[in-house]
Parts: sequence; structure tokens; C-alpha cells
Amino acid sequence: MPTASPSTSPPLSGYRSVFREGLFAGKVVVVTGAGSGLGRCTAHELASLGATIALIGRSADKLETVQAELVADHQNVSGHRIYSCDIRNEQQVRDTVAAVVQDLGQIDGLFNCAGGQFPAKLEAISLNGWDAVVRNNLHGTFLMSRECYTQWMQHHGGAIVNMLADIWGGMPGMGHSGAARAGVWNFTETAACEWGHSGVRVNAVAPGWIASAGMDSYDESYQALLRSLKHKVPLQRFGTESELASAAVFLLSEASTFINGTVIRVDGGVPNARHSWPLPAAERTIEYNGFPRYQPPTGLQEQTP
Repeated sequence: MPTASPSTSPPLSGYRSVFREGLFAGKVVVVTGAGSGLGRCTAHELASLGATIALIGRSADKLETVQAELVADHQNVSGHRIYSCDIRNEQQVRDTVAAVVQDLGQIDGLFNCAGGQFPAKLEAISLNGWDAVVRNNLHGTFLMSRECYTQWMQHHGGAIVNMLADIWGGMPGMGHSGAARAGVWNFTETAACEWGHSGVRVNAVAPGWIASAGMDSYDESYQALLRSLKHKVPLQRFGTESELASAAVFLLSEASTFINGTVIRVDGGVPNARHSWPLPAAERTIEYNGFPRYQPPTGLQEQTP
């Protein structure tokens, strides 16, 4: 029977970050896709470390909920702002970034967390479906990064962290997302070179199978597939939202000031699994969950006959 580390239990209150208190005091960080899942969790961790958060997403209702959570959970910082924005729309992005600069006075970090996709074989993806995913995951990342750079970071420096996925070897069943995320990877490396002279670092995180709320949006047949995937992970489990958030926060922090153009895989070693090596069952589970509001997706719970 696998044994669990005490670190698997979430804190009773407050975000338990692995980083030092006040690490982001006086900093403003923009988080897209902040209304749920990984964006929401990362916003909480950054707020717990003293950052003021510009919460960006399409649903104002979700953003207002997260804003209220930040105020309730992190008393050391106020002034978090919400901005309803479709990151696929160039003018909306330009206006939103301008509003953040005007309202909060600066942009020290950007976490491009927003994205979305749906499971489908390549031959079943319409042009509209392909375009929607690519515009959301790739175009939106580019637009947000470009505007934060040209409107603030070009003259002040900063850090950008982009969202990838486990794209190595392709993404069968989500080819639109794989193509878009591969584009983000190349964009990350290009921007790291072009913008480095301004004191701007551009990196990325590549989550594998993270047990995030977004997984509940898939239908039951795909959730059944997802439930089986942890047995393909060398660590024999899913990741937590906190484990992804901490990687993004590290890349946004001063601890990574000589890290530029790189990707941190947060996937439990999935690309290292080989057909020639049967993965043994887990003997123990050691995970990190610092988010007391974290609720694993119900669709990943093992089904009983």
C-alpha cells in the first residue's frame, strides 16, 4: 500500500508556499486564465508572497470570485484588480495591458496561463475548432507578451512565464493544442533572445497530467482515459496545482534571474517512461499541496464497480 508524506495534506488556512515570505512584495504580476484552475492557484501563491495580482480572463464572475478569495486569504496585500479580456483580440489585449499599467503602475511579471482545448482526432477537427485553440493558446500568449513588453517591460525589465504542455513526441488526440503549444515553445526561445537586452526573461512551464479543475470539463469517456494515465507516470500519480504553480513562481522570482529561454517540465517524468521498462506500482507518495482551497477534479477519482 503506498505511503503518503505529511506534505500531501493541504494547510488548514493560508497558502503554504515553499518560497520566503514577502518574496514578491511591491511587485505586480499579471495572470491570465486567473478565474480557475492553475491560474487561480498561481494567483493565490503569488498573493501569499506579497504580490499584487492583475487577474485576467473572459468571465468577470469567476475573476470576482478569485479576487474575493485573495482579499480574504492574504491580508498583507490589497489592490488586486480584475480585467475581463479575450486574449485572442488584439485591441482588447492592448487596452487591458494599458489599463493595468495605469491602475497598478507597473508590470513586473506575466504568467500566460490562459488556454484551452478539446479532445479530438486530427481528421475530426474543423478549421474553426483548430483556429479557436491555436488563437487561444498561441496567439493569446504572443499578444499578452508583446503588449506587456512594449508597454512596460522594455523599459523596466521583467519576467514572462508561458504555458506549454507535454508536447514531446506529439499530442495524439489533441493535435491542435500540441501544435499551438509547440509554437509557444519556439516563441519562448525567440523572445528570450530578442528581449534579453531589456532585462526581460522569458521561460515556460510544461505541465503533464495535473489534477486541475479543468479536467472535469471533459466527457466521461475521456475522463476514464485520464484516470488510467497516472499508471504511465514514473511517480505513479497525478500532479497537484501547487506543484505547477511553484515552478511558475520560481521562474518569475529573483532566484531565476540567469534562467532564460528554458522550459521546466512538471510531469512526473512521463517523457522518460519507456515501453521496455515496466513501471512498478508506487511504494510511497510524496507530493506538495500548499493550497487550502484546492479541490481535485471529481472525474479523476477511481470508479467503484
